[in-house]
Amino acid sequence: MAHAYTPGLRVSEMTVLRKDRRLPIKGDVLVNVGDVVTSDTVVANTFLPGNVQLINVASKLGIPPQDLPPIMQKGEGDTIKRGEPLATTKGLFGMFKSNVPSPCDGTFESVSTVTGQVILREPPTPIEIDAYVDGRVVDVFENEGVAVEVTGTFIQGIFGVGGEKTGLLTIRTDDPGRPLTADDIRDDDAGRIIVGGSHVTWEGLQRAMEVGAHGVVVGGFDDPDLKKLLGKDLGVAITGHENVTTTLVLTEGFGEIAMAHGTFELLKKRDGRKASINGATQIRAGVIRPEIVIPIEEAQKSDEIAVAEQGTGLDIGSSIRAIRAPYFGRLGEVTGLPNELQKMESESMVRVLKVKFADGEEALLPRANVEMIER
Repeated sequence: MAHAYTPGLRVSEMTVLRKDRRLPIKGDVLVNVGDVVTSDTVVANTFLPGNVQLINVASKLGIPPQDLPPIMQKGEGDTIKRGEPLATTKGLFGMFKSNVPSPCDGTFESVSTVTGQVILREPPTPIEIDAYVDGRVVDVFENEGVAVEVTGTFIQGIFGVGGEKTGLLTIRTDDPGRPLTADDIRDDDAGRIIVGGSHVTWEGLQRAMEVGAHGVVVGGFDDPDLKKLLGKDLGVAITGHENVTTTLVLTEGFGEIAMAHGTFELLKKRDGRKASINGATQIRAGVIRPEIVIPIEEAQKSDEIAVAEQGTGLDIGSSIRAIRAPYFGRLGEVTGLPNELQKMESESMVRVLKVKFADGEEALLPRANVEMIER
């Protein structure tokens, strides 16, 4: 049988996930293998060195650089507060003294008798990494972080913005084809992850941000509204670091696209449960998908758990989603995997597959223009 590999979009009711939680630089790991953690448990921390401030003290005082050391008020390694004098002249008969105040809190590092500059180091910035999901620590990376294992529901989206958030999953419609509007958002939705249908209106997303919702999960979102949300065109960089208070996850694509029935029903089944979401997306090399993780404690005893693994193949009968025009966002089933290369309209020779869409239409698509939906 013909067999191929294509990037998968995973939608699993029960699976085992491993989440690596690493610091950007070496630091301290605060938990041990076997520890049970919640999403907000700090598992590792460190400090980023503070910014360097260069102050030409000699120039400000109008003295030669070599005259600085005797009048410095701080020595190497001393802490200093904003406004405290770095150096003070002797003045005339003890009067008319001049000084240069520190522009920041920090640590005195050095003074140069060649340039007349003083180097200050601003306070270090603390960095903490939390577990992100409720689970158990299964591995420790010395001075770097940990791996957390969680059992539960795992749903990948096609696009998202905003970083990691947690909250109670809250369904706001019974119809995967109905849009999420401002009228659907309630004052008590602060801290919740709201699930709608086909898409969220601009007013609906604004309302969600106003009440403090942690996340919105819908089928689609209008591209012009995305530009309004970010204040610029997105470009091709990885998302997930935007300055937005509400993380947005799209399960289908851009525009008004009904959420896939299986995805919607699975989210409904988990209504009211705690979930973790992340809007980080990278479509090019090193694909990263936005995700929804819903821990299920009782699933640990199930013998139907499928361990999440990449590398499953694309076969006849596999469910796929088209990710390029003119079939973007449409769901279908693979009906054929020809071995020979096919010439496309662009004159390029590529491997293709035959697909039958949900409405019965059939098409021949480049394999690079689809992604597999793993269930």
